[in-house]
Amino acid sequence: MNVLIVEDESHTALLLQEIIEHDSDFIVVEKLESVIESVQYLSKHQKNLDLLFFDIQLADGHSFEIFKHIDVIAPVIFCTAYDEYAMNAIKNNGIDYILKPIKEKEIHDALNKYKKLIANLQSSIPLPINFETKESKPYQQNFLTQNREKTIIIKTEDIALFSLQNETVYLHTFENKKCPIFKKLDYIESVCDPNQFFRINRQMLVYRKAVVSFEPYFNRKIMIKLQINTDEKVIVSRLKVSKFKEWLKQ
Repeated sequence: MNVLIVEDESHTALLLQEIIEHDSDFIVVEKLESVIESVQYLSKHQKNLDLLFFDIQLADGHSFEIFKHIDVIAPVIFCTAYDEYAMNAIKNNGIDYILKPIKEKEIHDALNKYKKLIANLQSSIPLPINFETKESKPYQQNFLTQNREKTIIIKTEDIALFSLQNETVYLHTFENKKCPIFKKLDYIESVCDPNQFFRINRQMLVYRKAVVSFEPYFNRKIMIKLQINTDEKVIVSRLKVSKFKEWLKQ
């Protein structure tokens, strides 16, 4: 099984790798040191990973930031010197929480726990239900994008439109900048305030403040004029026209 380690202390990462690979069922395929590296790597290779080991406090922020920028699907074992993040770990795919200094037995116990969880899934034994709390989830305030080797943080309020083009999602700013982001449009819709952002069709999510006007379009659809220039026409699908007009009235 393939393992990714995210740890900014190189000696700790090497120690983790040694302990993990004592178990012949696991192999460490990569070791990373930052939130940015992790987002980039997971966006390309997550499907090939079975288990993640995350330190919490990294050089460029908490590893919990990773979950804000990509849909992490693999289970995570958190290794940290701090005990106050256990609840956040549980909420972010955490199946174990190991305090530093790392002890070999605790790592092996965590790996065995993972094996049992996988065995239960494969044998169709139901896992405990994870009930959602009533605590309201804050909407995402920023998105990360890349410009060559530079990672740029863009505020959500500065984004006029999200669009899906050729399997890549782009954000379009009010300054007419178009940048790729490593997220699915469904996820972006889920973390943006629905009072401010509307999914007008399968490929586009628009910000209320970007809408200037709209007019009738072919087959009972409507075409929106935005404050920004776009390569494609911004069309509200026929089935969403009524909801879109109601949304604008709010």
